[in-house]
Amino acid sequence: MAPLLFVPNKTFAPPPPAPIPRARHRLAPRPPSAAAFFRGLFPTRPPPAKADLLRLIADQGRGLETQSDPSRLADIVSCIDALAAVSPGADTVSEAAKLSGTWRLLWTTEQEQLFIVRNAPFFRTAAGDVLQVIDVPGGALNNVITFPPSGAFVVNGEIEVQPPQRVNFRQVFGASLAI
Repeated sequence: MAPLLFVPNKTFAPPPPAPIPRARHRLAPRPPSAAAFFRGLFPTRPPPAKADLLRLIADQGRGLETQSDPSRLADIVSCIDALAAVSPGADTVSEAAKLSGTWRLLWTTEQEQLFIVRNAPFFRTAAGDVLQVIDVPGGALNNVITFPPSGAFVVNGEIEVQPPQRVNFRQVFGASLAI
């Protein structure tokens, strides 16, 4: 690579720019403010009930800490109820397009999943992401607890949608563990 050479700017200075004439009135519409620009780039904030719920579960270790804190559990359940009441009947959970996908568990009271997450250190590992993979058209639901770098505990099951808001789950295959 060639060395860089810095030359004083005296000999290569461009001529000073000519002043820009200013009109008495604006010819173009005023550009949007910076705040409006950034609001357009980023999604809006979650509704207050959702933000409250996310704040309440943030330090609960996917639900492990909630087991010993009945008042926090009551607050979380109350917040879930408030979130459901924000728009009753809208966006029901049994619509295949909205329900199908891979979902990351943030919080649960489901004892079997919490047992595995809590006791992973006994197997000289730690639980990574806890996922639920839902395929409504295929009728499949898989619960996956990952153990980085390459392990996983998987429970395979079937789902049956009963509109408007009920989804039944049934374990159909044995659980598998690969560490």
